Parts: sequence; C-alpha cells; structure tokens
Amino acid sequence: MSYGWRSAQPTEAFQYLLPAILPLIPGTAGQRILDLGCGNGALAGFLAKKGHEVVGIDGCPDGVEIARQTYPAVQFHCRRLEEDLAAVVREVDVVVATEVLEHLYRPASLVENAFRVLRPGGTLIVTTPHHGYWKNLALSLCGAWDRHFTVDWDGGHIKFFSDRTLGRLLRNHGFEGLSIRHAGRVPWLWKSVVCAAQKPVEPRSGI
Repeated sequence: MSYGWRSAQPTEAFQYLLPAILPLIPGTAGQRILDLGCGNGALAGFLAKKGHEVVGIDGCPDGVEIARQTYPAVQFHCRRLEEDLAAVVREVDVVVATEVLEHLYRPASLVENAFRVLRPGGTLIVTTPHHGYWKNLALSLCGAWDRHFTVDWDGGHIKFFSDRTLGRLLRNHGFEGLSIRHAGRVPWLWKSVVCAAQKPVEPRSGI
C-alpha cells in the first residue's frame, strides 16, 4: 500500500468487519489462511489466536514491522500484492483480503494471486467499501462527494465496487459459489460489501 501505519491498534473497519468475516471461514481451527493486505496484522493475529495457521502479506514496510512486533508468532512478509506470491506462501485453505482491492490500480492482480495460492475448493473472502445505487444517491443529495473522495491524504481509494462489479471481478477470474453480505452502518447505506467465493475443485478450461 502507498500509505504508512503508525499504530498497532485495530482499525474501525476491523471492528465491524470481523463479525461478517468469521462465519465465512470454513471448518474449525487449523485452517491455513493468507491475509493479503494485512496492514498492522490485527486480523492475522486474531485468526492465529483462534488456532489457524496464518501468513500475512502487505506492501507497506511500516505495517509489516508493526505486525511482526505485535504478533511474533505469525509469519509476515513485505511484498507488493500484485506480484507473484508463490515464492513466499504455499497452498492455503483461505485467502482473506479486507479493504484492499479499492487501493489497487489493477485489482484483478490480487484476485489472480489468490486463485493461484488457494487449494482446489479453497475460499476467498474479500471486503471493499460498498458503492451501491442508494449509497451513491445519498452522497450526491448530501453534497458529500468532495469529502468522500478527498485528495487531502496520501494513498486512498482508486477503484469503487458495487455488489455486481465485485462479483463480476471474481467470476471473471475463475471463482464460483459467490456469497455476498454487507457490514457497517444501516441497510442500503452499508460501509462495506463482503464476498466469499470458492476456487473450483476441478479446473475449468481457460482459467
């Protein structure tokens, strides 16, 4: 990521996303999980304490250093999420990417990487800020787009997803069995869309 981390404290997004993410992780303890865009390691550390084997990857050196100091039992790597990740992580059961896609110039790179490292039948869990019709309309009526798309901080969001466009991105790169839910705020004005999808057990032609 292009912005730095300054704290080991969980973010606001962590608090409202966690209840939506946990039910999507299949099985019980012992899953091998890759946290893509792990930031300061809060989610990776939480999942490790639940008994999962977790690897975290993030492109921000500040975040990775905080994560390593805060959760020494978890393996963290500093690496661009668009790069081939096979060199640093072996086959996993679950890939989690929370509030990451919107920061990437080519979100498909992350989805492709997730597909490569997942075992057949493995699960990808993705969250990203929700941009549906009613939320966009509310932002327009309130004159809030300038604040929402502020240019006053480094990094920020590059891509904006609705349920439909997020689902299309995952399907176009081989995932199936999509399940979509939402988190944060009130219905139709949700903060985030949460999507789980599976890598097919049998390879599909052209993937």
